[in-house]
This record gives sequence, structure tokens and C-alpha cells, in this order.
Amino acid sequence: MKKLAFSVFRILLMLFTSIGFVSCTEDDDASRTVAPPDPIEFSVTPTTIDFEAAGGESTFEITSGAEWNISGGADWISLSAESGLETSDVVVTAEANEATEERTATLTVSAENDTQEITVTQAAAEAPPAETPEATIEPDETGMRDLTSVELANEMEIGWNLGNSLDAIGGETAWGNPRVNEQLIQSVKDAGFNAVRIPVAWSKFSDEENFVITEEWMNRVEEVVNLVLDNNMYAIINIHWDNGWMQPTYDDEEYVNNRLEIMWQQIAINFRDYDDRLLFAGTNEVMVEGDYGTPTEEYYTVQNGFNQTFVDAVRATGGRNHYRHLVAQGFNTNIDHTLNFAEIPEDIVNERLMMEVHYYDPFNFTLNEESNVYQWGDDALESEDWANESYVDNQFDRMKTEFIDNGVGVILGEYGAIARPSVDGHEEYRQYYMEYVTESAIEHGLVPFYWDNGDEDAHGFAIFDRETGEVLYPNLLKAIVNRED
Repeated sequence: MKKLAFSVFRILLMLFTSIGFVSCTEDDDASRTVAPPDPIEFSVTPTTIDFEAAGGESTFEITSGAEWNISGGADWISLSAESGLETSDVVVTAEANEATEERTATLTVSAENDTQEITVTQAAAEAPPAETPEATIEPDETGMRDLTSVELANEMEIGWNLGNSLDAIGGETAWGNPRVNEQLIQSVKDAGFNAVRIPVAWSKFSDEENFVITEEWMNRVEEVVNLVLDNNMYAIINIHWDNGWMQPTYDDEEYVNNRLEIMWQQIAINFRDYDDRLLFAGTNEVMVEGDYGTPTEEYYTVQNGFNQTFVDAVRATGGRNHYRHLVAQGFNTNIDHTLNFAEIPEDIVNERLMMEVHYYDPFNFTLNEESNVYQWGDDALESEDWANESYVDNQFDRMKTEFIDNGVGVILGEYGAIARPSVDGHEEYRQYYMEYVTESAIEHGLVPFYWDNGDEDAHGFAIFDRETGEVLYPNLLKAIVNRED
């Protein structure tokens, strides 16, 4: 009986165990059910690609759970694939960029409803070095007529100064004048002038260490020169005061000569192809700053050397510059100092040099703003007791005898008298002074260039409105250019 009961118990136990095992296995399977995966977020990496000018390859990755496509681009890039499925790498190949400008393309990657852009940029090719003109070329007579400096001076007859513009320290408009325009130069031509002296300051637009003039400034000077030449006038360019770096002393001699040579070589090469209507003038009123007295032997010897350096530098460039008419300066462009101390530079061509002087005598009438001397001439009641008509004639006659008669043309590079609009009767004397000095200069063979600084106010020299070209002093203009009337 006990044995039967034990057997029944074992059967029941095995039955319950089997039921429990099945229940646990079903629960385990339920807990192990896998959740659906998260959707793949669409992305493109990187979104900017930069190439060097030489080109090359770069790779970007597209992460996507769907089909994608690429559009856009440019003819200078190619792709390893333009469409695909799911995540992929795409190789971008860029050709070499031979242009001197940067270029950019945009690739648009699309997948289902998403888009992303890739900006592809390629650097510009390096600009080829500017063609450096030869420092020296063979002489070229093209456009260089067989005229002596005296003969050329006779053709020039009468000139006008574009003062306080390109010679302004700090830039063309730094001294209050507007940029030189075509209307102004046309008005100068229409007024009867046939030559324009263009004073130029170069240092602001050149490297302080090696004196290399910027292309921008050289081009601007050339624009103004062309305005003059296009109006069939002569043009003279120089190195003007330029903040006074040309000190004629033994201490500064080597430095100035080196700087002059470097700068004039650049100017001469840039303008080498111009014909003989363009003249170069080496310097301006060279003197020891503030010393208006008679120069010492040191001063005038060093200054004469500057003239020689200028001539040698220009001639060494060859081409038409071999024959170009060049203008040297007397000490401080003072007539007496020029007659007493100037030496004509040695030259490799004959009779292509001129000498430049200025004339502002008597100072109290022409320049001194504090002076009460408002009249001029032998018939004036309250004039200076010197520098009247006979003095003018004598000074110019001395220049003729010393230089013109010996084959050296003479440029009267500056002359004039300030306006005194508040002084009754002054303008008539000013007109007479301008008429007499101009006529005497021409009669003696000098080429007079009226000094116009653009200043329309009291103590200014302006004849023309620099913006419009309007004539501001018609009677003064007539006294200069229509002297026979």
C-alpha cells in the first residue's frame, strides 16, 4: 500500500514539474522579443571641402537609411558616385585651377525628404610674376624727333603747373584739391597753354626700405600724364619736394643719390615708351631745409651731383629714354645761384638737357602774405625799389646767355603772384606783373610755367576751378596767354 502511494506521488510531482517548466520557458521567450531598430539619421560629413589650386581628392560620408542622390557641382569636379543606398563614402576629385581667382561649387545630397549641401572651394592659382621690364634696352628713336632742347623749348612756348595735387604729401587730395579730372585738363588746353608741369611726390607710395613705387601710384601718375598728352600738350613730371628728403649735404649725399637712382630708374622704365612730348625733371627746389642763403660749396656740389645721378639713371634704361629731353635744376632753382654754381650734367647724347629755375621776385609782392607791398612796376606808387621790369629782363637775359646760347634750353618751372582780393587795385598790378614776366621769359627763350596751386582763397594762385575747370580770373589768364592783346 505504501509503495503504491509513493508511486502516485512521484507521478504527480513529475507532472507539476513539467507544467512549471513550460510556463517559465514561455515567460523567458516573451522577455527576449527584439524591439524594432531606431531610424538612421540622415547626415553628410563634412559639409565643406577645400582644395588647393593644384587639385586632388577628398572624401565625404553620407549616412542614410534610404537611397540618396547628388546633384549640382561643376565641370572642374567629379564624383566617385552620384547615387547609392544607405551609408556610403563618396570621393570628390578636383582638377587643377589655372585661373588666378578662387572658385566654388555646391553639391546637394538628397535622401527621401532631407537635403544637405556641401560647399567645395578651390584656391586660385598664383598669379604669374609680373613681367619685369628689362632695366636696359637698346636705344630707340621712335617718336623722338631730332630736336635740340632749345628747339623743343621753342615749341613748348607756355605752360601751367598742376600744383598741390600729385605732389601733395599724404596723397592726391591731401592738400584740399579734388582728384585731377579730364575737364580740368581740357580747360587748361582751351585756355591756351600747351604744356603742363606735373609735380609728383612718390615717397608715400613707395617702400621705405627699398623705395619701390607701388603699381597703383605709378598708374595714377600715368593716367594724369595721358590726360595731358591726349590733349596734345607737353608734360613734365618730376620728383618734387616729397617731404624734403633730398638734403644736399655730405652726410646725406650717398643716401640721396642711391634713392634718386632707384626711384628714377623705375619712373623712367615705366614711361620709357612715351614720345618726346614727355619730359623728366630730376628734382625741384633742392636746398638745405630752411636755409635760403647763398649755398656753401658743399651744398651746391652735392646738389650738382643729384642732377648727374638723375641723368645717368634715366639714360641707363635705354629705349626712348636714351634720347629723352631731361631737365636739371639750379640750386633752389634760384637764378643767381644757378648762374653762379650750376654745372651741366655730362650726357651721352648732345643737346637734350635743360636747366630749370623759378622766379618769385620781389618776394614781398609775390609771396609774402604779411607784406603791404601790393603794387609792382616802375610806374607803381608804392612798389619795391628793385626787381621791377629791367630786373626781370636782366635776369632772363643772363639765363639766355649762359644756357640757351650754349644749347641748353631753360624752363621757368614756376612763377606767379598771390591773390589779394581784399586789397583795392592789387589785381591790376598782379595782372601787369604776370603779363610782363611771361612776355619777357618768352622773348628771352625761357619756357614759363605759371604756378597754380588750386587755392581759390586769399593768397592763393588758382586760375581754374579744379573740379569744373571754370576760369576764376579771366583777366589774369588773358594777361598770361594773350599777351599781345
